Amino acid sequence: MRRNFTYFYSWILLIAVAVLVNFSFAYSRPMPRDTTYLHVRKAKKTSYLKNGLTFSLPPLKPGETSYVKLSIPRADDKLLNDVTVYPNPVTDQLNLKFSLSRNSNVNIKIMDVLGNELVTVFSQRVELGEQKVTYSLNNKLSRGFYFVRIVAGTESVIKRISVM
Repeated sequence: MRRNFTYFYSWILLIAVAVLVNFSFAYSRPMPRDTTYLHVRKAKKTSYLKNGLTFSLPPLKPGETSYVKLSIPRADDKLLNDVTVYPNPVTDQLNLKFSLSRNSNVNIKIMDVLGNELVTVFSQRVELGEQKVTYSLNNKLSRGFYFVRIVAGTESVIKRISVM
């Protein structure tokens, strides 16, 4: 009985010491930093998704501070941005403008109101940046409403056009 009693209370004591040490590390005063190599300025509050991450680098020369802004793509960033289809209504030539945030396979198709694919306008791998695609209709589509579906990677954007 005595052995179990001391064994139980020794574990309780060990857990209590561990908790106290944890609290002492959590609430202790921070150590002073050596500011001769690292100068920190208060940055404006910005959205990390739009403006990238801001890193403060050590000075190049004593007394000078270097601030470099790096843009690191994240998994939750949009791949396909700023999709415009013009002119609308279309008579003879369809112009598409979009921008990609990274390299991707792009498929552009024209579909009817029921969702049937009528024409594949563009299908290939595209580099990042702003892209422009033109497509001549030349009586390939009759008058009416159609949808242009732009698929880049796993993202897709659908725009409605009317053909005159």
